[in-house]
Amino acid sequence: MLAGVRRVALVVALVGVLPFIAEATAEAAPRRPVRVAQAGAPAKRSTVASVIQKGRDMYEDQRYEESIQALSGVVVRADATKDEKILAYQLLAFNNIVLGKNEEADAFSRAVFVLDESFELPSSESPKFREFFEKSKKAWEAEGKPGKVEDGAAPSETKRVIVKHASPAQGESGTAIKIEGTIEDPQVAVESVSIFYRSGAKGKFVEKSLAHSMGAFRGEIPSAIVTPPLVEYYVLAVDKSGLPLASRGDADSPLRVVVPEGSTSVVESPWFWIPIGAVVVTGVVLGAVLGTQLGSESTVTVNVRE
Repeated sequence: MLAGVRRVALVVALVGVLPFIAEATAEAAPRRPVRVAQAGAPAKRSTVASVIQKGRDMYEDQRYEESIQALSGVVVRADATKDEKILAYQLLAFNNIVLGKNEEADAFSRAVFVLDESFELPSSESPKFREFFEKSKKAWEAEGKPGKVEDGAAPSETKRVIVKHASPAQGESGTAIKIEGTIEDPQVAVESVSIFYRSGAKGKFVEKSLAHSMGAFRGEIPSAIVTPPLVEYYVLAVDKSGLPLASRGDADSPLRVVVPEGSTSVVESPWFWIPIGAVVVTGVVLGAVLGTQLGSESTVTVNVRE
């Protein structure tokens, strides 16, 4: 009996405010803004030069891993010039030398010589770095200069590695986000695929290896990371030396997944406050809404007159 009284009271209250819905719409919109998120879309992309500068600043601030993440996106960008890639590879080598990752540093040093065989670090540079680069160049030359492209020649467009992945539009807080996609790899150069993710839009990305086999990859972003308002991530494919080959998104323009803050009640839903041209239409919609909210066992009849 008490439940029935409450339902009738709710009907009466809502019917009473129907004439004012259209007027309240204009005022309600600013108070309850609808979030328009760039779900699945990368963040605004910076110029190559600005990303390199950001990577350099991070290196000088001793944020070596963040610097590597930023610069790795540069070397796979189609709009990066030869000189920009050389500078990015150089800084990537510096970061890895400092971190004691000699194999990775050697790979990046060699990548510099592949693009410019005559490259030398200036005499003002650290003797430690100069010695490392000289050693890498001698080893590269002794092995027949692998990867060297003759002057005037350009890599075939069909040999480019391409990461294909559709970002999910939305995630649920506290629930892991499944990640999967495919890789076009004509030369079978991809050795591994990793995902870099973070909660929010600031800070260092966390790296996690993805399962990679037969031209496909899969994995997930852990549930602990999936918190409002969003999750950012990118996918990076590298060769056996650790050199970036292709990516979907990058540290500068990561992919975004919106994570809403809880559920939204019916009166907070944007469609509920759409301007109404005819009161009778509102009555029909209201009847449907109340029928859903009050349960299938209840029958609600609303008569609305102009």
